[in-house]
Amino acid sequence: MKDVADHLGVSRQLVSLVLRGADGPSAESRERILAAARELGYRPNASARLLRQSSTRTLGIAFSLGNAFQVKVVERLIAAAGERGYRMALAPINAGRGTDEAVGSLMEQRVEALAVFNPEPGSEALAAARGVVPVLQLGEWSADAMQDTVHVDEATGLRLAVEHLVGLGHEAIAFVGGRGEEPGPARARAYEDAMRQAGLGERIDVVPSDLGEEEGAEAARTVLARAVRPTALVCVSDHAAAGVLAVLARAGVAVPGEISVVGFDDSRIAALSFHDLTSVHQDVDATVEAALGVLLERLRVGGGPVAADGADGVDSEGGGARVIATPAHLVVRGSTGPAPSRG
Repeated sequence: MKDVADHLGVSRQLVSLVLRGADGPSAESRERILAAARELGYRPNASARLLRQSSTRTLGIAFSLGNAFQVKVVERLIAAAGERGYRMALAPINAGRGTDEAVGSLMEQRVEALAVFNPEPGSEALAAARGVVPVLQLGEWSADAMQDTVHVDEATGLRLAVEHLVGLGHEAIAFVGGRGEEPGPARARAYEDAMRQAGLGERIDVVPSDLGEEEGAEAARTVLARAVRPTALVCVSDHAAAGVLAVLARAGVAVPGEISVVGFDDSRIAALSFHDLTSVHQDVDATVEAALGVLLERLRVGGGPVAADGADGVDSEGGGARVIATPAHLVVRGSTGPAPSRG
């Protein structure tokens, strides 16, 4: 199977799905893979095929080791799944290993259901996996009628952040984020909606940044170079906010005296005394319970893929995609304060 995958430059998971006759791969992919298999003389191993038919009681999750919230969810998911008699197979995603590779490795471990944080758009392996096992997307909202989704309520979280700052007298509230893959763009849109709801639509100001500290630092330098600076920055993540705080500190800009800063995630770094960061809290336990509940319910009703009826909720036959938004609230610390006088 590896020879077929290497010959065509596709994932072994996709080759496996085609050779097993599973749903998911396109007709074009099937034709290419079957032709290559005949050309290379591939013969499936009968004992391996029989082994795959047995239950593994294994759930898979693909996540980023660099994201503190995701790591915390995985840690608690391992414990919660274990209490229910399941083990977790883990597949970290990083700069050198994308969604396709992570999903492929999990499927090779014969997982019975699969959860993926912030998958790359157009992942062929993930699309193929949806035709075989229940797939849950974590970390961002999805309009895919073939995929369950659990994500934080970004709209409420960003609205609370903006309302908090408006209550402190801020109007020049900028957002640091919106660049790169989700959830960055989704959080930027939620910020923009929150500004409009606060009557500040004309003051919307997105400073492009990704989720990391270096990207947040770059955005802070952009803000400091302006002739007129915002009085508050709402950041796409706590890590981006940490980068912002570092640059502001080096420049001698007082927080919150001159600029207030809000993060998102309420991760461990937000509570550190030298950050003391006001941040939107994501409920880890709610995310774990919702994710595990959806996956186990899918398995309980048969373990098949989501039906393409677009319904919200899991019905007795598997049903349409279920979308769950977990609670968000604002944890106020010392990085936010009254808007400075412009006089």
